[in-house]
Amino acid sequence: MTAQIKPSKGAPYARIMGVGGYRPVRVVPNEVILEHIDSSDEWIRSRSGIATRHWAGPEETVAEMSIAAAGKALADAGIAASDIGGVVVATVSHFKQTPAIATEIAHRIGAGRPAAFDVSAGCAGFGYGLTLAKGMVIEGSAEYVLVIGVERLSDLTDREDRSTAFLFGDGAGAVVVGPSDVPAMGPTIWGSEGDKSDTITQTVSWEAYRHAKPEEVRFPALTQEGQAVFRWAVFEMAKVAQQALDAAGVTADELDAFIPHQANMRIIDSMIKALKLPEHVAVARDVETTGNTSAASIPLAMERMLASGQAKSGDTALVIGFGAGLVYAATVVTLP
Repeated sequence: MTAQIKPSKGAPYARIMGVGGYRPVRVVPNEVILEHIDSSDEWIRSRSGIATRHWAGPEETVAEMSIAAAGKALADAGIAASDIGGVVVATVSHFKQTPAIATEIAHRIGAGRPAAFDVSAGCAGFGYGLTLAKGMVIEGSAEYVLVIGVERLSDLTDREDRSTAFLFGDGAGAVVVGPSDVPAMGPTIWGSEGDKSDTITQTVSWEAYRHAKPEEVRFPALTQEGQAVFRWAVFEMAKVAQQALDAAGVTADELDAFIPHQANMRIIDSMIKALKLPEHVAVARDVETTGNTSAASIPLAMERMLASGQAKSGDTALVIGFGAGLVYAATVVTLP
């Protein structure tokens, strides 16, 4: 006898209800970076658009930054932590293989016993988490889901690598995803190009580092093939962004804001041209003062745009994350 399985019953649609961010106290200007590499402030700015970045102190752990950002997002959404049914944390810089940091965060904010797990998708991690949260709300497994993008990339930065020392920053951004009566999150265009997995990677695996003698290998750090990443981001990710617009049935003229992963300013400017975005579209440029914070960059940029008035609640925004893997995720959302 075949049993009849009941279908899932969730919300008809999902939306971002609130956003919050946390930036570490310490602000690190390019002059500090130049103490370790042969370069100049002018060169760093021209190559990346970055003037400063935030580096976390000993007490500003992945968990602490996440909790701070989560508290702001919950307050912005008007949702109690006890109502959260899912916690998704996107990060590559939580150094414990297990348990997932999401479980600690869920407990410490008072969320009870929600589904809680980490996502490792590099700079696209927040987009992956956002898509999973939307599915949870529509599927009915959670009414409200907390999505956090958090990084302490200063721990994975080689201060003497001229090509990457100036790029990375630390921080956390969070959003609350919940039910909606109208469409507010478009289809996600996501994927991977594993044949390019060595383009952005770690200098040495943890296994190799564990078995090596201290004098044989330095602490693992992030490394990338800069030109290859730039070409991929500019030419391929603009196509993905356009696919996300098409899937959502939204034209560039109908956009209010563009919030790409804050990799560097040259990539952002090139994508604007490729997408032919009109001048009225507000563009996130948080990278100038925050650096590349990987999975945290999109929610941090979103929070700053809304707080500064550059964008407002109800605006239509195109968001796209892309990075190590190589992986990507793009969608169109209504801002909270």
